Amino acid sequence: MKEITLAITGASGAPYAHRLLQELLNQQWHVHLLISKAAMMVAAVEQGAPWPSNHDKQAAFVREQISDQGRLSLYGKDDWMSPVASGSGAPNTMIICPCSTGTLASIATGQCDNLIERAADVVLKESGKLIVVPRETPLSEIHLNNMLKLKRAGAVILPASPGFYHQPQTIADLVDFIVARILKSAGIDQQLVRPWGQPALGPGAL
Repeated sequence: MKEITLAITGASGAPYAHRLLQELLNQQWHVHLLISKAAMMVAAVEQGAPWPSNHDKQAAFVREQISDQGRLSLYGKDDWMSPVASGSGAPNTMIICPCSTGTLASIATGQCDNLIERAADVVLKESGKLIVVPRETPLSEIHLNNMLKLKRAGAVILPASPGFYHQPQTIADLVDFIVARILKSAGIDQQLVRPWGQPALGPGAL
């Protein structure tokens, strides 16, 4: 089974997370999903859909938005018995999209106060692939130092900075650009954006 961990934290950028989750599920990945309380609040503002507070209702809410066909597992922040909390059960790859600067700082300093931080710590200690997608501007020296710490620890730092060489026509095109870069960094094929110098991906492709 293809498994991956996706964490969504409270930085702006809920559309990136939504599209990434959709694409992972479309490609038959089993997604271990972690969502912070702040991420739910941001998503309600950016996508106009308030999240339910009950855990079971949250899982149903996600499935209503994105059909997962049984390939989605949603965990709470204190679900320490979940597979992602241990190196013996966690997937080898984890993506944090978007990643708040608070989460960035906690991971960089080795804190494990919630399941997102612990899952990231596990991936790093097991020499897996941690992809962090910060969405903040401007960046302070503290932010930059934390990113450098994580880079030196083996993480991929992939800021949510869309390019324009693919001539985006819509906001969705800009979102797809970042999602395509995330997928490539994770070693996952993508058909969202034409790579530089390559022919068109197909009808309607950019």
